[in-house]
Amino acid sequence: MFNAEKLANGTFIEDSAALEDYRVVQKTLQGISENWREQPSLEELAASVGLQPIQLQRVFSRWAGITPKQFLQAITIDHARALLQDSASILEASLEVGLSGPARLHDLFVSHEAMTPGDYKRRGAGVKISWGFHPCPFGIALLMVTERGLAGLAFADAGEEAKALADMCERWPAAQFEESQQLTAPYVSRIFEPNKWSEEQPLRVVFIGTDFEIRVWQTLLKIPMGKATTYSEIANNLGNSKASRAVGTAVGKNPLSFVVPCHRVLGAKGNMCGYHWGITRKRAILGWEAGVSGVLDGMAAAS
Repeated sequence: MFNAEKLANGTFIEDSAALEDYRVVQKTLQGISENWREQPSLEELAASVGLQPIQLQRVFSRWAGITPKQFLQAITIDHARALLQDSASILEASLEVGLSGPARLHDLFVSHEAMTPGDYKRRGAGVKISWGFHPCPFGIALLMVTERGLAGLAFADAGEEAKALADMCERWPAAQFEESQQLTAPYVSRIFEPNKWSEEQPLRVVFIGTDFEIRVWQTLLKIPMGKATTYSEIANNLGNSKASRAVGTAVGKNPLSFVVPCHRVLGAKGNMCGYHWGITRKRAILGWEAGVSGVLDGMAAAS
């Protein structure tokens, strides 16, 4: 199915500017996560990763379009709480208008469909899934596609590729898997380059899960960039206020990280809480989105 030794040795992904930028961001985030209350200076952050302040400034500007200081502000608890302010009303409005199919569900303009319950019960039997690893703004991305669209997106750091692939393959153990970067590559820029997010050409995704899981993932698609929600709010909007724990389990099983924005689910008080691919990466995604949101807002104002 795949060369585990090749992946375990970290030789599968060629180095790239995107990966190097994320390595710097990741190290910086680790320091920020421990010391954000002290609001460390640019000089302190740069020293922690062995760079000059101007070098760190350039990396962040290239990576997210914002400065390290702005990024620091974007991942603090106060910002997280602000993201939650009107999330309930946003979800309610989204559900009321019945967003589905090719309609604009969120920033990536996603068009989704679901495998039948029978497909899921057969654990993917009869489904062919092509996979490939690619550099992205958040480390190494594992993409998994079927003839009907994107079915999986996971993240890994260098040397952890085999673990990430095994994790995803275990979700549909009876499926047929094959390596094909040729098939997965077109999705990479479509997902991670905001200038390619287009309502006229929606990103096609396919959900493979239980009926409840799919309902949760569909709700996640309705959370706009720059907003967040909680497990209890999702449960309320699904009509079962006591299902917060089940919602949390379904969020944790989301096979389409980033595209289905489970990173926008926070604790009731704005804390980051769990994320399958690591809290540091969750903070990185939210900070990156803060920069992208500012750029997109500026473009909209100028048009």
